Amino acid sequence: MPSSDPISHPLITTFGRLSEAHSHLERRLGTAMLKEVGLPHVWFEVLLRLARAEEGQLTMSTLAEQIALTTGGVTRLIDRIQAAGYVERCYCAKDRRIAYAAITDAGHDILTRAATGHLRQLRDTFAPFSEDDLTTLDTLLDRLRSTT
Repeated sequence: MPSSDPISHPLITTFGRLSEAHSHLERRLGTAMLKEVGLPHVWFEVLLRLARAEEGQLTMSTLAEQIALTTGGVTRLIDRIQAAGYVERCYCAKDRRIAYAAITDAGHDILTRAATGHLRQLRDTFAPFSEDDLTTLDTLLDRLRSTT
């Protein structure tokens, strides 16, 4: 029976494990990506989302929501990625207040190089897991994501 003490509650422990796993993976995989291709992991996430989006672009507000940044934070991030030549800003022809971030050819190139190394790192990381384990993990993560 779970303790009535909230500090010892199993859900707090579960969340702590999830946070620790995420932090460890983020550090290890992000460090490897930065070392291999010079791309910060958050830039990879932006480029990946843009590459997978219709027409290779997303509104700044959609991008902010997807990568859990404020609109101001994503604006500053896009400024840095744009300065590197990996994205460009586009504006809606009907409403100039709506700005899009769009991946460039150079962005696709660096993303492909980064994804190749990232996939290798992920294969190593998840090697101890069976296909059934990974399917279960995906299902559970989708359920968790849908509650937020």
